Amino acid sequence: MMRPKVLLAMAAAKTRHVFDEDLLARLGRSCEILSSTPLEEFSSDAARSMLRQAQILVTGWGCPYLSREVLAGMPDLRLVAHAAGTVKYTLDPAVYEAGIMVTHAAEANAVPVAEFTLAAIIFANKRVFELRDLYRADPSRRTTWALMDEPIGNYRRTVGLVGASRIGRKVAAHLQMLEVEVLLADPYVDEMDPVARLAEVTDLDELMARSDVISLHAPSLASTRHMIGARQLKLMRDGATFINTARGALVDEEALLAELRTGRIQAVIDVTDPEIPSADSPFFTLPNVFLTPHVAGAAGLERLRLGHVAVEEIERFVAGEPLLYAIEPQILERLA
Repeated sequence: MMRPKVLLAMAAAKTRHVFDEDLLARLGRSCEILSSTPLEEFSSDAARSMLRQAQILVTGWGCPYLSREVLAGMPDLRLVAHAAGTVKYTLDPAVYEAGIMVTHAAEANAVPVAEFTLAAIIFANKRVFELRDLYRADPSRRTTWALMDEPIGNYRRTVGLVGASRIGRKVAAHLQMLEVEVLLADPYVDEMDPVARLAEVTDLDELMARSDVISLHAPSLASTRHMIGARQLKLMRDGATFINTARGALVDEEALLAELRTGRIQAVIDVTDPEIPSADSPFFTLPNVFLTPHVAGAAGLERLRLGHVAVEEIERFVAGEPLLYAIEPQILERLA
């Protein structure tokens, strides 16, 4: 039996560690790899020649857009295995219309985001960022001792999760190791959902008002743009922390900054809209903001987990077995 021909398409500079030598060798046992160097463009004669032969396309961060025109030059394509999270900005709907199977590694990318979020929740409730700043300013520790006498820490605190996404569900599971109350707001979750055993299902307003830490895990859709606005933020308790590792567009950032300027709440922000804030953005300077450059997802060696998922899915496809992470076109609108 001939092995299917596979082609990689992603930006080498953005996808280091996604595939190591062992993983490429494993892929080569089930497929014929047309080139071990990923394509970064689809327009050259050499690229078009390989695209015409490919039956499986492995995509990743920095992959050129798979348009209708590019797809027309791939008559044998049967599977797209995305070694990253969302495929919304990589694939034209024509891929699904053509009956080509699509799978992705969002499940793998959710692991480090959930780990990052758990760490952020623990640090936020412990007021670690504030304690760091106080200690730097006052090495005598008098001010840090004063804060440590306040009702801080994770024991008996309330954590609110907005969105029962892959990441939201993983965070809910991680939180079981802490003695905290977990709330969950998601319009698609009811009491029969398994995640309801891990969290109290409630509405967004109640969650915002009751939680000591609020962590956002909803998909970025037209319907969820600015779902967290001035009204929701004003419901937050004094001293509460807002965490966003999802997408910046979910939050009305002007409203968030207005609330942060009062000093009433804290924030841990990993994503913004635009992706890189302007150089004079208050996110960089407000003392009650812990800003990171979109690092919660797979970084460094964590990226290898993405490659493993893609290769495992390809092996299932070649063996005629069902894919574990196939994307169904009818739920595309609800995916991040």
